[in-house]
Amino acid sequence: MLFGCAILASMTSILLGYDIGVMSGAGLYIQEDLKISDVKLEVLMGILNVYSLIGSAAAGRTSDWIGRRYTIVLASAIFFVGALLMGFATNYAFLMVGRFVAGVGVGYALMIAPVYTAELSPASSRGFLTSFPEVFINAGILLGYISNYAFSKLPLNLGWRVMLGIGAVPAVFLAVGVLAMPESPRWLVLQGRLGDANKVLDRTSDSKEEALLRLADIKEAAGIPPECNDDVVAVPKRSHGEDVWRELLLHPTPTVRHILICGVGIHFFQQTSGIDAVVLYSPKIFGKAGITSQTHKLLATVAVGCVKTVFILVATFLLDRVGIALTIIDHSDTKLIWAIALAIASVLAYVATFSIGMGPITWVYSAEIFPLRLRAQGTSIGVAVNRVMSGTISMTFLSFSKAITIGGAFFFFTGVAIAGFVFFYTLFPETQGKTLEEMQILFGTFFKWRSTMRELEKNKPVDGDGESNGYTNSNSQIQLGPLTAK
Repeated sequence: MLFGCAILASMTSILLGYDIGVMSGAGLYIQEDLKISDVKLEVLMGILNVYSLIGSAAAGRTSDWIGRRYTIVLASAIFFVGALLMGFATNYAFLMVGRFVAGVGVGYALMIAPVYTAELSPASSRGFLTSFPEVFINAGILLGYISNYAFSKLPLNLGWRVMLGIGAVPAVFLAVGVLAMPESPRWLVLQGRLGDANKVLDRTSDSKEEALLRLADIKEAAGIPPECNDDVVAVPKRSHGEDVWRELLLHPTPTVRHILICGVGIHFFQQTSGIDAVVLYSPKIFGKAGITSQTHKLLATVAVGCVKTVFILVATFLLDRVGIALTIIDHSDTKLIWAIALAIASVLAYVATFSIGMGPITWVYSAEIFPLRLRAQGTSIGVAVNRVMSGTISMTFLSFSKAITIGGAFFFFTGVAIAGFVFFYTLFPETQGKTLEEMQILFGTFFKWRSTMRELEKNKPVDGDGESNGYTNSNSQIQLGPLTAK
């Protein structure tokens, strides 16, 4: 059941992936049909990320109000309307209205899918399950690429409209499927519905004992006394979010400040490494490399989608950025087959290594590090930064690459990746195997988290049989005592 729920929730991310993938090819035909400039095209391609800020900003409050599950339904419904508007667009302005509506839906989906999955998952499988949103973003990108190729033979004024409009179909199935899912146990506890939360935890934990421990942790984080065990209990009155924003941004503790830096930083570096530029503008990149046929460009782009989708299933931290081949091509008067092959191979290696590390880890890590009461708003801040940087890169890549050459643009992304590596290596505590309520014990130590972890391991209490007094997950990793940001 847990696996099925994670799949359904994460499939919401297909909406973003499909839009990214389909716009990479549809943009070629939109530009030709509507006779728009490169600047208008890059604004059209990237503006959805800016519009999604509205959805991601509203998703935290909405999910606290109506629940995680119905927020997913709302995201699907909004994107459905946006896809239809884009499919029936008659001009550039009409198309921008559709992009706006779809962008709001995407913002909702990006924020809520990893939060719901993280809150439903036990520690033993949380990393695996919360990587699903990125898996489905890539599946959506691949579907978008395939849609480009499948409908590329239609008349010019019809093809791109079908490519965009057909994105409404998966939104319908997602909205219906999500209704069969249980609500997040953490949200249920925050509503005082302990009986319902306990039923969900029983069905999504590795054992009855772990379900009870998870419930106790959530009750403590929500401010519910341990002795309150009725099916429905009174929950300490909470504000409408003002104190949460105050704790996150105005008066954060060292622990919360460290968490926020990590949560925002990983989203920042994920997008400034240039992945959306490669995914959105693959046909133009391949055209620059020397591929002239529209069909061949789209086929090469499908290869990008296939590689990206395959490698997203591997979760290892690795960064690799290449810009050399395109620079050689730029400075050559003849067609260099080896340089073209190297450029294509480099793009495939680029998306493969991104999918191994930065792609899935960003959503896993940022969704699990925030304390319960700060999680929705904290995650929405990270998603907002993600979308701002994605929009900035997407809406400036063509102009940027013209200014410093396309090879120069990739050397710039190389520098960003190096800076990101240093940032991750020095500041990011390991969270594997810890419950959502426990892992924050390492935050607040900033660059000293490794020495703090060694001290914790050294001082860990053991019982008479030499076993830890804490409980362990299925990977036999000891759980540290609970600590939430106050």
